[in-house]
Amino acid sequence: MKWVIVVAFILIIGSLMSAMVFLIRDRGRTRNVVRALALRVGFSIALFLLILLGHQLGWIEAGGVPVGRLR
Repeated sequence: MKWVIVVAFILIIGSLMSAMVFLIRDRGRTRNVVRALALRVGFSIALFLLILLGHQLGWIEAGGVPVGRLR
């Protein structure tokens, strides 16, 4: 599951970088920037839903800081 999350983050960053390249190269004349940013939003939503599903199915366990150690 950790590798799936890492790959999703790489896809999100790659889509963001491609949008930047399209913005610089095309200067906003084409719809490539919009498509790349829409893909980034789609990947982000899919990652969020995957994390929720993984938590519900027990693939991911919550591992925060214990309450007693905060003080």
